[in-house]
Amino acid sequence: MKISPATPDDLARLLAFRQEAASWLSKLGSDQWSRPYPADRLLATIETGTVFMVRDGDATPATITLTPEAEDGLWSAEELSEPSMFINKLTVARTHAGQDLGGRLLDWASDRAYRSGAKWLRLDAWTTNQALQRYYLQQGFEHVRTVREGSAVNGGPRVSGWLAQRPARPTDHGFVDESPAPQPITE
Repeated sequence: MKISPATPDDLARLLAFRQEAASWLSKLGSDQWSRPYPADRLLATIETGTVFMVRDGDATPATITLTPEAEDGLWSAEELSEPSMFINKLTVARTHAGQDLGGRLLDWASDRAYRSGAKWLRLDAWTTNQALQRYYLQQGFEHVRTVREGSAVNGGPRVSGWLAQRPARPTDHGFVDESPAPQPITE
């Protein structure tokens, strides 16, 4: 399997990923990703070069967004002073569930973060999705805190998030990485 940056041609697939994930989560009783994601916002993210796709022949079984930009309102000024990379929108197609693609993508992100000079690989998860939180804990992340509605730490628009981090480190993720070398993080 290969991993490479998403292109604008991947927009429809990424929107379908999100819709598939929202449907699956709804069947599990979660309202995560229940609101439609604006295509123009996703396209803008693709154009920043922070969205990556796993490709397996003609199939595209997974995606992840990895960025040095933190979402406003979640991380403290002290935490933001530490070089970090942030994971968003990790999604695995249901056709490829159970193959540890998510774990491998987290390892790939950790390796890429390490090579960029990051100390931490950080993420936020849906506050009510305890299964997802347990998954991240099993993947070596440590819970930092849960930001609840009205308690954003730096004035951002986000109302909540379960925050976790693990040290960035080199890993053997097993993907053929066709993405450009990561840019160094500046503090």
